[in-house]
Amino acid sequence: MDVTHTWTTSPLTADLLRGALDLERTEHGVLPHRLPARARAQCSAGQLAMAEAQPSGVRLVFRTRATTVELDTLPTKLAYRGAPPRPDGVYDLLVDGRLAGRAGASGGNVLTIDMTTGTSETRPGPVGTVRFTGLSPEAKVVEIWLPHNEITQLIALRTDAPITAVSDRGRVWLHHGSSISHGSDAESPTTTWPALAASLGGAELINLGMGGSALLDPFTARALRDTPADLLSIKIGINLVNTDLMRLRAFGPAVHGFLDTIREGHPTTPLLVVSSILCPIHEDTPGPSAPDFSNLSAGKLQFTAAGDPAETAAGKLTLKVIRDELSRIVQQRAVDDPHLYYLDGRELYGEADFAELPLPDQLHPDAATHRRIGERFAEQVFGNGGPFATQGA
Repeated sequence: MDVTHTWTTSPLTADLLRGALDLERTEHGVLPHRLPARARAQCSAGQLAMAEAQPSGVRLVFRTRATTVELDTLPTKLAYRGAPPRPDGVYDLLVDGRLAGRAGASGGNVLTIDMTTGTSETRPGPVGTVRFTGLSPEAKVVEIWLPHNEITQLIALRTDAPITAVSDRGRVWLHHGSSISHGSDAESPTTTWPALAASLGGAELINLGMGGSALLDPFTARALRDTPADLLSIKIGINLVNTDLMRLRAFGPAVHGFLDTIREGHPTTPLLVVSSILCPIHEDTPGPSAPDFSNLSAGKLQFTAAGDPAETAAGKLTLKVIRDELSRIVQQRAVDDPHLYYLDGRELYGEADFAELPLPDQLHPDAATHRRIGERFAEQVFGNGGPFATQGA
């Protein structure tokens, strides 16, 4: 620590955090969650527990004249047995809404996953410090976006000038989706497609995109129902196929129930249902998705579709089947719900995009594709005539 500074240490309280639905006190500090405790208690799946605790879209927001900001964190870094080490998670610093710095945190716990056996182990590690220097001494709004793909316990926040919470905010956009909405292989937390779209659309993002966990769970619907929001969207499809979770008979009623629950808390809020972006391996072939480990030692993991296209006749889900059903359901419900909308995900990323920017592992978009999806979503949904357009736009 630079001893020339006179430091102010501020409590890490909920009024400084945006994008989290719960703040858990731990032995080290506080852990932001993107699902409330009641929801977490209703599912023991390790994938969900990891995904909802990875703070995609979660950021510290405060007003200050500080020129230096330090944040002590205890990250949990992911590693895959047999693969090269993954890069550290990225912290984005925004000053008055513009990117002003980017950093990582050393140390932290390491969660090592063996994808061939499904087992994992955690090795504890030390607290690290993220440091941003050289900021203007003028009053400004500072945002520190936490790594979208790295569980992050917050230990201490230090600044060389006092801070105050920021109460004013724009329209709140609450979004739920899969790992693609979570951030998959985006460059940083402010460059996931939902973060980009929110920035371009002038909205305050709460991102409930959770890797492998967009499964029409009732507890997720209740979390959406109970969270104040001005705009709502749900992106449904790929996780239901790649987990091979349900058949068409269950899918339609589950979508209706999910929407019914959301509407209990948001009866007239603009609600957009988005189907999957193009994913060629699952357009006409059901799941489950199967990993290909042949190039894992080189850091390349690929996925294939393990289902049989003939099984769609028995009700197995493909992305085409899901899109058709989602479109039908929204059209049916919109007769009595004029604030319900549908967007085909291929409008965000389709065949021409796949030819130019293929999905590196056949499932997840890369950084450039996140930017394209975010820009298109902002144009089509927040732009003139879109379901999230400001009144009179």
